[in-house]
Amino acid sequence: MRVLSAERMVINIGPQHPSTHGGLHAETVLEGELVVDMAVHVGYVHRSFEKIAESRTYSQYIPYTSRLDYLASHLPTLGYVQAVEKLAGIVVPERAEYIRVIMAELSRIASHFLYIGSLAIDLGATTGLIYCFRDRERIMDMFEMTSGQRLIASYMRLGGVAEDLPDEFFPAVKSFLADLPQMLEEYDRLLFGNELFQARLKGVGRLSAQDAIAYGTSGPNLRACGVAYDIRKAEPYGIYERFEFEIPVGTEGDCWDRTMVRVEEIKQSARIIEQALRGLPGGDIRGKVPRVLKVEKGREVYHRIESSKGELGYYIVADGGEKPYRLHIRAPSFVNLMVLPLISKGGLVQDVIANIATLDPVLGEADR
Repeated sequence: MRVLSAERMVINIGPQHPSTHGGLHAETVLEGELVVDMAVHVGYVHRSFEKIAESRTYSQYIPYTSRLDYLASHLPTLGYVQAVEKLAGIVVPERAEYIRVIMAELSRIASHFLYIGSLAIDLGATTGLIYCFRDRERIMDMFEMTSGQRLIASYMRLGGVAEDLPDEFFPAVKSFLADLPQMLEEYDRLLFGNELFQARLKGVGRLSAQDAIAYGTSGPNLRACGVAYDIRKAEPYGIYERFEFEIPVGTEGDCWDRTMVRVEEIKQSARIIEQALRGLPGGDIRGKVPRVLKVEKGREVYHRIESSKGELGYYIVADGGEKPYRLHIRAPSFVNLMVLPLISKGGLVQDVIANIATLDPVLGEADR
């Protein structure tokens, strides 16, 4: 703590604070309990993700991507393999495309479950975290069935997926989808219907649609402002154009809307998974990919997907070798965090915690 004057002081929230969701440092200027200014500092868990790509082959880099947004590990991996496939002209079999959609949407649900749970414990409702972890474990079990890994499941491959879905996967996912409405109803009774929970979120951390667009905010944080923009609809990748689903939007752009948009997204992801299971075709799970993949010098690509946090993009430049010449990641968590000072100014210091939680950053992705 640093005292600026008799009225103002600087409070450092993070990077050790558990509610900063990783190594986030919010340098906050207070007048009493009122936030008058803030500076966001990141980079505490920087791991040189982009530089490492230059010394790994296109295939060897796949496991690194699942460590970006490790709470939805199939999504960043999907974005990367699709970027390389677009760069190299690799064709993906139909069955693999459907399996990818199923795993990607399960990852989105898992991430949103942890969002609800971490928000609950940040606001003092520890039981909410336990409930969400309990339900998320069922998705982790399905990831373990398919890839052998629970958290950082490196399941996607260039041209498809590593292995076909095992027989025990199908009853597990169908049972999970059948129980999902009851899970959400339980969260509603415990958390969303609680007047204290609502008081901590409604009208707090408002972000206008104009500011959200100006700052490059994406994902649920943008849709909570009333902007119905989802890359799966606006610029469909893979086979997303085949599925029917809605784009949940809010009206106020506050902490409450950011939460409710994610709850509705869980329901829409379940709709997509059900459709993918019904339409799952037979056939191969991986297309033809050279054993040593080399991409023509001078070719470049930017590919983006709708990750659980927003627009996740990969920019890759090839030099004719078996490794990327340059790779850059457009990480939604990093971009979304830039609005934290904007939505925190004028609020109370307790609201900073709610703002961080509802922006839903993953610092492994923000810092890269």
